[in-house]
Amino acid sequence: MSPDPTAPPAPPAPAASAHPADAAPAHAHPAPPARALPGSGASHRHVLVAIVLNKPGVLNRVASLMRARSFNIESLAVSHTDAPDVSRMTITLNGDDVAVEQAAKQLYRLIDVLKVQDVTNDPTVEHELALIKVRANERRRSEVISVVEMHKGRIVDVATDSVIVEATGSEAEVDALITLLRGFGIKELVRSGTVVMSRGSGSIQEAIKR
Repeated sequence: MSPDPTAPPAPPAPAASAHPADAAPAHAHPAPPARALPGSGASHRHVLVAIVLNKPGVLNRVASLMRARSFNIESLAVSHTDAPDVSRMTITLNGDDVAVEQAAKQLYRLIDVLKVQDVTNDPTVEHELALIKVRANERRRSEVISVVEMHKGRIVDVATDSVIVEATGSEAEVDALITLLRGFGIKELVRSGTVVMSRGSGSIQEAIKR
């Protein structure tokens, strides 16, 4: 069909853009990697030392704070210091570095807490005491004693069918001895929890300003 000569002319088509909107930039850079969120790192063992006033309720407040931050305290050792009104806590727990650091700061803000220090990466002397009651009749008693002596433990009680072993050392050393004694049969086990002291002449207690 012939076009109508009386119809107005069609508008001209828009010229193609020299820079299409969907064209990629000449020097495109990859998107930056997602930033790690605080507290999302790997969980590992931490050892905290807290110097506190020897008052009723202090231990409960410390434990409640850790529970509120969803920490499972693996061991908690508390004892007097040379000052009768001051006690020392050694807290062993698992968590990432940021979460533990925040918990330590909140712990320091508690009333009656004088000093808190994370000694996880410090050079320390670390010891734990364990008492282990092991099945040992007369026939197997010499085997048990041999294993204990090799791991620097000692027998502190002998009964007809069992012995009580005293083991001291780091948590790993005590774990190693307990693993071997399980082969004989463990009737009862109690552990004190880790206590630590930083090596060298420095002292966390001397740093307290009261």
